[in-house]
Amino acid sequence: MTGTRKKYTDLIKAEAARLGFVFCGVSEAGFLEEEAPRLEAWLKAGMHGEMQYMENYFDKRLNPRLLVDGARSVISLGLNYYTPEIQTDPDAPKISKYAYGADYHQVIKDKLKALLDYIRQEIGEVNGRAFVDSAPVLDKAWAKKAGLGWIGKNANLINKKRGSFFFLAELIVDLDMEYDVAPTADHCGTCTRCIDACPTEAIVAPQIVNGSKCISYLTIELKNEIPAEFQDKMDGWMFGCDVCQDVCPWNKFSLLHQEPAFKPHEELLGMSANDWEEITEDVFRKIFKNSAVKRTKFSGLKRNIDFLKKVGV
Repeated sequence: MTGTRKKYTDLIKAEAARLGFVFCGVSEAGFLEEEAPRLEAWLKAGMHGEMQYMENYFDKRLNPRLLVDGARSVISLGLNYYTPEIQTDPDAPKISKYAYGADYHQVIKDKLKALLDYIRQEIGEVNGRAFVDSAPVLDKAWAKKAGLGWIGKNANLINKKRGSFFFLAELIVDLDMEYDVAPTADHCGTCTRCIDACPTEAIVAPQIVNGSKCISYLTIELKNEIPAEFQDKMDGWMFGCDVCQDVCPWNKFSLLHQEPAFKPHEELLGMSANDWEEITEDVFRKIFKNSAVKRTKFSGLKRNIDFLKKVGV
C-alpha cells in the first residue's frame, strides 16, 4: 500500500510541475486544531472588516472533510507570479504585481481541472474538488502543513528558495497519498521589516494582520468609502499592495514567472499618472478585460484613484 501511495504522489507531483506549478505538497485531510482558536480570535476582534463571508462556514474552513466526502488528502500547490517589471511613471497610482496579467483565479482553475482530469485518467475514479480563493479553505495553513514554507510575520507563506510572490491553490481528494513530513521551520528570525514598512500599520503582531486596515482590503474588498483616517497612508496604491513582500529579504530569491497569461497588458505599465486620473470605462474594460482588477469594477478603481488624488499621495 505504501508503494502505491508513493507512486500516486510522484505521478501527481510530476504532472503538477509539468502544468507550471512551482510547488506541490501533500498533507492528510483533517481538522486544523491549531488554526481554530486563531481564526475565532481574529473574527471576534473584527479584523475581517466588511468581509462578512469570513464568518460563514467556520467548521468547513477548518475541516476539508466537510467540503469533500471521504476526503483523505489535501494537495497544496503554488504558482509563481513574480516579475521584476514595474510601472514606468513613479507618480502613477500603483497596482499589485499579481494583477498585472490575466485573472489568476481562471488561470489556476484551468490547471487544477487539468490536474484532476489527469489523476482520474491515470489512477481511476477519484472524488475531488479544486479551490482557488473560491471556498472556505485556509490555503496558507495547508501549504505550511505540506511543507511548502512557513507563515511570515506579514501572514504570507514564505518559501526559502522562492520568497512569497506565488499564488496558493488546493485539490482536496479522497485518495490516500504519501504525506509530506515536518512543516518548514520559521526563518523570519528577528526581522521586522514587513511590520515596520506597512503604511497603515495593519500588521498588529507577528502573523496577525488587521485586515480592515490592510491596503489590499481598502482598495479591493471594502465597498464603502475609504475612511479618512487613511489619508496620506495609502502609499500610492490603487489596487492591492506589495509593500510587505517588497521589503521581505526572502524575496531576493524570487524568479521571473514562466506563465504567459501573467504577462502585463501592453499598455498597463506605461500609463502615466494623468492617464489613470482620466481613465474611462472603455479603457478600463480594454486593459482589465480578463484581469482580477475587474473585482473592484470601474467605479471602485475610480474611487481609489480619486482618494489618492484627494489626499495628495
